[in-house]
Amino acid sequence: MDLPIIDCVSGYKYDVFISYSRHGSAPKWLKNHFYPKVQDCLIDHMTSTPKIFMDKTMERAVDWPAALEKALRCSKIMIAVLTPRYFQSPWCMAELRSMRARERQLGLASQERPQGLIYPILYSDSENFPEEEGLRRSWWDFKKLSMPEPVFQESRDWPLFHNTVLELARDLSELIRQVPPWQPDWPDVERPDPVLIPPPPIPRFGI
Repeated sequence: MDLPIIDCVSGYKYDVFISYSRHGSAPKWLKNHFYPKVQDCLIDHMTSTPKIFMDKTMERAVDWPAALEKALRCSKIMIAVLTPRYFQSPWCMAELRSMRARERQLGLASQERPQGLIYPILYSDSENFPEEEGLRRSWWDFKKLSMPEPVFQESRDWPLFHNTVLELARDLSELIRQVPPWQPDWPDVERPDPVLIPPPPIPRFGI
């Protein structure tokens, strides 16, 4: 079901915002495997239904850049799916820097309060990542569990993928409960130029 974009004038609307590059196989992996699995696993650890924002669930008639800005502003935690192209994407960098600015505003991801709001997962590479301030933090390594095709669910690695996401969801649910209250002055995404064009929807399971 599509997630409506709602102005968060009084609080959070999403528990998690997934930030990723639209280049390469990561979008298909997210759509086919990670997004539905982490949603299911979060349900096992949360008393309320988890709300996860991923732009491919966005309604097609909305103003794309404005919807992304509102969704991030309304989200508690950001999952950054790290690939070499992630750091080359102006929109990914805008999302990352906006959440970093929120961390600085709250005094998080610091020596005094090391836990932050950016939750990195490693999808591919890592040797060629730039020295980005704010991502010198631990991440979940999915490099060996990154097959994007549906057949992955029939492979011997699928139980390991499930257990890894289950552990991630347990950790993430605890962080979500500890997020500071929403504030109306959260930093906004600075829109890159040129403006992002919505990608076409990715078919699921060969449909």
